[in-house]
Formats: sequence, C-alpha cells, structure tokens
Amino acid sequence: MAMSVGASATGGRGVPDVKLEDPAEAPTEREKTRRCRQALLVGGLVTLPLVLFVVLGQESATTVWQIATAKLTAMNGRGFMNAAGHGHDHATGATKAHDELLGGLLAPGMDRRSCRSRYDSWRYYKHFPYAPSPHLLRRLRAYEARHRRCAPGTPLYAKAVDQLRSGRSAADLECNYVVWLPFDGLGNRMLSMVSGFLYALLTDRVFLAALPPDSDDLFCEPFPGATWRLPADDFLHVAKLFGVGQRPDRSYSSLLDKKEIAVPDDPAVNATAAPPVPPAYVYLSLGWLLTDRIFFCGEHQVAIKKVNWLLQYSDLYYAPSLYAVAEFQDELRRLFPAMESVSHLLARYLLHPSNSVWGLVTRYYRSYLAPADRRIGVQIRLNGMYDQILACSRQERVLPETDDGDELTGGGDGGNNNNGSTTATAILITSLYADYYDRLRSRYYEHAARVAVGVFQPTHEERQATDSLAHNRKALAEIYLLSFSDELLITGLSTFGYVAGSLAGVRPTILLTPADHNVAATPCRRAVSMEPCNLTPPRDVECRGEAVDKEDLARHVRVCEDWKNGVKFFD
Repeated sequence: MAMSVGASATGGRGVPDVKLEDPAEAPTEREKTRRCRQALLVGGLVTLPLVLFVVLGQESATTVWQIATAKLTAMNGRGFMNAAGHGHDHATGATKAHDELLGGLLAPGMDRRSCRSRYDSWRYYKHFPYAPSPHLLRRLRAYEARHRRCAPGTPLYAKAVDQLRSGRSAADLECNYVVWLPFDGLGNRMLSMVSGFLYALLTDRVFLAALPPDSDDLFCEPFPGATWRLPADDFLHVAKLFGVGQRPDRSYSSLLDKKEIAVPDDPAVNATAAPPVPPAYVYLSLGWLLTDRIFFCGEHQVAIKKVNWLLQYSDLYYAPSLYAVAEFQDELRRLFPAMESVSHLLARYLLHPSNSVWGLVTRYYRSYLAPADRRIGVQIRLNGMYDQILACSRQERVLPETDDGDELTGGGDGGNNNNGSTTATAILITSLYADYYDRLRSRYYEHAARVAVGVFQPTHEERQATDSLAHNRKALAEIYLLSFSDELLITGLSTFGYVAGSLAGVRPTILLTPADHNVAATPCRRAVSMEPCNLTPPRDVECRGEAVDKEDLARHVRVCEDWKNGVKFFD
C-alpha cells in the first residue's frame, strides 16, 4: 500500500515558511555545526531521520537551529511525510568526483570570497553530460588573456575609447568589442548574453556588459583579472544605452541604407567610388523584430568586422543562426562536437550568481530540497495549465503517481532505492502564481503515493517586475534552484525554462502552449535537445557570401519541439 504524503499547509498563500529572504537579513556569525540524525515519530508509525547540514556562510547558532527546525517541520507537516530514509545531502558532493573547474571549463585561481558560486555550483548540479572540448578550452584561455589586455582600465581600452570619440573605426586597433545591452526579462537577457559571448569568441572580440540598476548585483565577474562591466562614465554614456528600442538610428541596416557602411562586392555600390570609412560603432538590432537580420549573412559579417564597437540589442538566443554563416560553421563544430552542448557549457562558464543571490539559492536548497533523493523542477509561465500538467505527467511519466485512479505516473524505480527503502521526491514549482503549488500540494496530501513527496514554491510574485533588482534576484535564484533538478518540466517558449534546462544539462519535458489560438494536440513533448530555441530566426534573407554546407546545417539546426517558427541546435 502506498503511503499517504503531504506538503505545506502553512505560509503565505500556501508557500513554505522559508522564503528567498533579502541577503541583508542573512545571519552574520559563523558557527561550525555537526551532522546528526534525529528520529521523528509521525502518527506513531513512521520514523523520519533528519540530517543537519553544515551551514555555508555566516550563520548564527540561533539561525542554525531555526533552519534545522524548519527542515524537521517540513518533513513532518510541511514537506515530506511518511518517508523513511532520505539518503545524504547531495549538496555535500559526497557522491561526485571533486571537479570544481567543471572539466577545465572554469579558470582556476579566481577569488572565492567574492564569488562563492563559481567554484561551489558543481556540488549542486546533478548532471554533467558534456565535457568541454580541448579546442573550446584553448579558445577560452586565449579569450581570457585578450580580455585582460583590453578590459576597462587598461591602456588598450583607453585607446579604443579615444578611437570611439573620433566617430570612425580604425583598422589597426588591437581591441574590438561587443557590448551587451539589456532587453526584456531575465531569461531573455541571460540567453542573449550567452549568444553575445559566443559571437565575441568566434570573432576575437571582447565582451562587455552594460548592466542596468535592475541587474547590477546579479552576476559575478566571469573573467579572471578584469571586469566585464562597461564603465558608466565612458563616451558611450551607459544610461543612454538602455531602452534604445529595436529600430535605433544607427542600426547596422540603417547605416547600410545611408551608405555609411559598404559591403564587399555589393552590386548596388559604385565600384569606382572609394568605400566609406566604417563608423566607430553600430547597433545590432537582434531582438524579436530582427531589424538587422542580414547580420546572419557572410558578406555582412565581412563589413561588420571592420567596425570597432558593436552594441548588441537582443532578447534572443541567436546562437543557432550563427551556424548558417559559413565562416563560423567549422569553428562551431570544433568548439562543440556535440551541438546541443553550446548553451549548457557557455552558460556554466559565463553566468555565476552573485553572493547575495547564491545565499538565497543555498539556504533554500538546504532547508527544503537537500533531503530528497530526487528533485523535479516544474516551471510554469502561464495561468490555467494545471490540467495540462496532469495530462503531460500521465503521458511522459514525470511526477510521482498517486493511487486515486487518476494516476500521475512517474518514471524511475517506482519509489524504491537500491536497498528497497522508500525514497523521497521534492517537486519544486517556480511560477508567478500560487495556484499550482496549492493544488499539487493538496493532491499529494489527499492521495497516497509510492514515494514521499514534498511540494515547494519559493515565491509567487503574481506579476513580472523586470525593472526591480529584488525581483530579479529572486528570479535568478529560482532559475538556479531549477537547474539543480534531476528532471525538468518547463513551459514552451519560456526563456526562463530554457536557461534552467541549459544550466541543468537535461533535456526537459516541454508543456506546449497554444499557437494561433489553437490548443496543441498533445500536452507536452520530451525535448530531443537541451538547447534553447531561437524563437525568431532570420527568414526571407538572401545572402551572397560563401555557400554554407546545407546538409550539415539541416542536420544540426532544426525546428524547435515547442515552436514551429523557431530553430535550435540538434545532434
């Protein structure tokens, strides 16, 4: 007989009591704690062990006890009920080989105190599907050396800014730049960062980020010995770069129309006229309107290469469309022998949560998710998808089954580990809405399951607030909590879910959203590739550059599982 399990019945609108609190309220005194196991009698029938974890960061004795008590209560009345034996705390890394550099992906020797997540995240990830290729490692180390030479504060950067003031690009300038500009929500921003960095890697440029106040304290410095931040007081005037829109006056296409940029062998240009000197900078409008779609043509890459400063304005993961440029195709194959590893490896290399965000992540993980043997992340972007979640789970065996005759069939070993004892499953829900948490919690409270099930939701903000740093901190924390899952169920067309899947290194199950007001025939699909979807690839563009290997392109860049108009990398 399956044992009945329950979840939190307390907290704001059914949300567990331990929130993603403000880091300023975090404890300030470190205390060494020991692991111990306590017995909890539930209804006089089941013994429930609890592992007290070693608290990271500055934790007082009082806080250690409060967190330990919260974990104990979660297993009794607000989390895992009727569970006997939860295994060890996976965050200790006891079952993983010690590889904090992720196979050489990360550079050693960076300051640990200023960015705890960089060398600690490996303890929490459950999947390491692809090792970085030797060629990628060589290119990353070469990039880091170039970034140190050309970063803000160096003589070469000062020279590049002087050239920028002149209004014209110089062919002999050693340092050329891609400047990332913020556009749209956090998931979009992270994917466009990965795309921009990949482009810088392919073109020997330096990647800088113009971070707005709402993103100022989200990420660590990714490169050793130098900053990636565009200084606020430089000639470009960072504040004026925000919100430029998708049709800026100095976009690449508009400058081409004004004959301020010349494309080699352009039949529309007078062959006897001297080519114009390229401008000092251009905007690359690569958002969902894709104003500069000709950017993905080889002949235009030749022209763009002559511009010293590129200001990227994008909310897309446009990396798959770079594969359609013949000049990039071979190099991308060498960098990523497995094409579905592009975003996975680059996101783990580039994006590391700041200490304030990492504190939110680790405190919540250790208090609620660490005791589980299996963690399922459920990311829901839209309202009204509860029935679809249940139908998807029946179809793809995602969530643990119940005995109510309307089964939520789950995969795995049926709820037993190798020694036959009952296992525990944590379901982490990330959504703007509390309804999904309330209903799933009630389902597992009212119906028996083969495994002990805890349902958790860190926040329910009700609305997206991209311009709020506090909101973005919580959102980033939830992305990383999702990325520590064994399995993911995400919403189609959601960049939030795409990023979590890439960081996790899993092929998620994708809930299909209505297209053209038509409900999908099937509730969800298993992803064939963990890569994010480029939701707006360039279309109706005639390129005159070097011919691309179309057979290879068709094999590796195909239609997304969740959006017929998008493309993504496949193997």
